[in-house]
Amino acid sequence: MKASEVREMTTEELESKLKDLKAELFNLRFQLSINQLENPMRIKAVKKDIARIKTVLRENELKEEA
Repeated sequence: MKASEVREMTTEELESKLKDLKAELFNLRFQLSINQLENPMRIKAVKKDIARIKTVLRENELKEEA
């Protein structure tokens, strides 16, 4: 997911996507702990996507305050 794609989403879509990514990260960590994780780089990608979404949500929040 690219930052430009994230910025085009609405706040509701971002919050929904954030919830899904957090659930996916939990599942990936669980798979890692029981040695069933096929692609360990997916954890890093999911963390970055979560950070992108949180950044855009904060930017939107600051825009609304101004």
